[in-house]
Amino acid sequence: MEFIETAKGYASEGWQLAQGWLLSPAAWSQFALLILAFLAALFAARRFGPILTKLLTPPESQQNIITRARLFVLMFLPLLLPVLAYAFTAIGEQVVRSVFDSGAVIAFGKRVFLFLAVRILVREIIKDPFLKMLGRYVLIPLAALYALGILDDGIAWLDTTRVSMGNISFSVLAILRGLVAGGVLFWFGRWSNDQSASFIGQQKELRPATRELAAKTAEIAIFGVAFLLLMNIMGISLTSLAVLGGAIGVGLGFGLQKIASNFISGVILLLEGQATVGDYVELDGGEAGTIVKMTARAAILESFDGRWIVVPNEDFITTRVINYSDSGSANRFEAPFSVSYDTDINKVPALIEAAVAKLDFVLEEPDRPDCELRGFGDSGVDFAVEFWASGLDDGKNKFTPKVLFTIWNTLKENDIEIPYPHRVVEIKGALPS
Repeated sequence: MEFIETAKGYASEGWQLAQGWLLSPAAWSQFALLILAFLAALFAARRFGPILTKLLTPPESQQNIITRARLFVLMFLPLLLPVLAYAFTAIGEQVVRSVFDSGAVIAFGKRVFLFLAVRILVREIIKDPFLKMLGRYVLIPLAALYALGILDDGIAWLDTTRVSMGNISFSVLAILRGLVAGGVLFWFGRWSNDQSASFIGQQKELRPATRELAAKTAEIAIFGVAFLLLMNIMGISLTSLAVLGGAIGVGLGFGLQKIASNFISGVILLLEGQATVGDYVELDGGEAGTIVKMTARAAILESFDGRWIVVPNEDFITTRVINYSDSGSANRFEAPFSVSYDTDINKVPALIEAAVAKLDFVLEEPDRPDCELRGFGDSGVDFAVEFWASGLDDGKNKFTPKVLFTIWNTLKENDIEIPYPHRVVEIKGALPS
């Protein structure tokens, strides 16, 4: 078989090369320099490794960009030994080539040190699961082929092997290059998007809607650039995407109307800021909750019982929405109560207003507590006290129950009776014996 014959040819060439190295004084000299370079690298790594660790380790209390940079450099300290060995071997290779006009043995050793550095990088330094998988199945095999000196032959073979799909054909090398480049680009895009979103989220001087819009704009820009770079790497002309863009436009016009409508509605919401993350909203359909996330298609509401409700962005534009603004704005609430008809009702407003005003969550602006006479009920005189507080009277806040407790205690302390239903029964005629 052709494959077996090729393997035998490579084995024969390798054996001849090994015999040449074993019988050549130049090869032994290169091997000695290789060992010397490794020992020098080992000595330098053991001598300077602890010093570098001490210099790069920041104090535990220090938290800034310099700290993160020092920790990032400290991650690569396990590469010190193979990198030093590679550098010293490169110097030895220059010396050997100038003396013997050959350096195959020491060049092979240099490539082996580079392979060891790549192996340590993938196994000990890279923590991201995707990058670790990419390193294990792509980077280490490439480094092994490079160490054996057959990387160029392997690349040439992959470039000549074609995969056909109808009238379109790609080389295996182009497909692998596209997969690797696409994975790296979109991983980097995701990482950049996370960093930019974190940075934008820390800008507290911006309105929440502005921060959300800036984060979405950065996300679209990052992944758009990644897509264009991938097309360029794969050798696909951007002009050829015009037909694809037209097809996508037709699809948006017919089958994806709702998706396009929700996307545009989300942009309008972010621009106008009428509803943003942190607001408590109630829609005409009965959905109510705090907006915890706004995506390109929908807003996610979290109700007080822990349920998540996905509401399309279009509903915020086309229907009536009540925004209670749970992001720090004040709201007015009221607590109704009744007193007995035997009470001097002229004293009640002042007593209740003074008692409610002492509660820590009750605001003085835009208005102090106001106790109003509402009417004369069947069993007593009806009052209600209005008060302002920040947030919503539900969930973690229990404004009205605390106010009602205060009203009860205040009425009891002033001997004011709280009525209960009474019924008068009139019996006509004589009572039965």
